Amino acid sequence: MRTIKFVIEATLSMLLLFSAACAGNIVQVDSPDEQINSYDQLLTALQSNEQTVEVAGYVSQPFFAPEGQLIKLDGEDIQIFEFASQGEADSAAESISPDGSSIGTSMVSWISSPHFYQAGKLIVLYVGEDQNVISSLEGLLGLQIAGR
Repeated sequence: MRTIKFVIEATLSMLLLFSAACAGNIVQVDSPDEQINSYDQLLTALQSNEQTVEVAGYVSQPFFAPEGQLIKLDGEDIQIFEFASQGEADSAAESISPDGSSIGTSMVSWISSPHFYQAGKLIVLYVGEDQNVISSLEGLLGLQIAGR
């Protein structure tokens, strides 16, 4: 009985330590009033995470109609596509295969793992493996909608 109690307490302690380690300074958006729905809101939220955010220009992708905005988050390229409405973003999101290898009729060979996120009328694309960047995007936008 003591062994089971010890194992349970040890497991709970490790989970608490892991949760604290992962928490960092990430801003979590919980209520609909705080939901990110525009490029400017996302940029402000990322900057409040005390990360290095640099506006890096524009990007065009053949699979999304709006021109995207490119930022560097801690040196990693993030592509942000702001659609005219959430309905348009929803339609575009539905065209992305679960692993991100195709979008509509476009087959894509990524240089690293793609991560697609959607919040309102935004679709955000990060191609990379940096866990801090992934954690920041998930903390603000929710779990990825497609990718590896």
